Amino acid sequence: MPTLIDLTTPLENGALSEPTFAPEFHSPPRIDYFSHERGAEECETLFGCSRDELPNGLGWSVEVVHAIVHTATHCDAPWHYSPVTDGGKTRSMTIDEVPLDWYYGPGVILDMTHKGPEEPIEPDDVQKALDAIEYEVKEHDIVLFRTDGYKLWGKQAYLTHFPGMTKAGAEYLIDRGVRVMGVDAYNFDMPFATQKRLYQETGDASVIEPCHMALGFERNYAHIEKLANLDKVPRPYGFTFSALPLKITGASGAWCRAVAILDDAE
Repeated sequence: MPTLIDLTTPLENGALSEPTFAPEFHSPPRIDYFSHERGAEECETLFGCSRDELPNGLGWSVEVVHAIVHTATHCDAPWHYSPVTDGGKTRSMTIDEVPLDWYYGPGVILDMTHKGPEEPIEPDDVQKALDAIEYEVKEHDIVLFRTDGYKLWGKQAYLTHFPGMTKAGAEYLIDRGVRVMGVDAYNFDMPFATQKRLYQETGDASVIEPCHMALGFERNYAHIEKLANLDKVPRPYGFTFSALPLKITGASGAWCRAVAILDDAE
């Protein structure tokens, strides 16, 4: 049997590491937990039985989740970035339209733990990381950036203390056949607070989510965000990565269970 390493950040009730701006859609997730006792009440209503007739006098438990699809570890669809891509020539795919093999394939981990919070990840950083592991990117590799930002999960610092990919850095991999990248931090781009400061300093709106909006308009590709445990994967390549998203009709993304699959024969 292959070894499975869970690379997923949990979807938690009231998580401190989820943003609180624009509360109508950016707020900590809420999970309503309905007990087995409540399930017994539902059984009484649905079937007309008494709870004494049920095993242990109990029914089923149920949870109701109130959260955006970009909560916890999730797959972005190209629709998240822009309604059109390829420079406006093609309608962007929603998450239910993206082929599953985009999120399943050979994984490659590039170590960016030397990059400080708010530092950019440039093409030279990408190539140096590839040189360090003596690897040449192949078409359809899924490239995962290890920042160890996930270790701040549960703290407000999770939202601000991580390096950010530059548009040029992402293009460097897209030009080599990569269509999906991932990161073990809150955002693929710079922290929102950093982007706001840079915009206020320069007045240049191109600093706002460049790998999401500008690059997503130009190139047909996607991210996986809020990964975890990339440091637990024992080798930087030679494993299969899987992060299959929920099939939500017309959505810009979906929660997923990200896993590194290691076969000793690889």
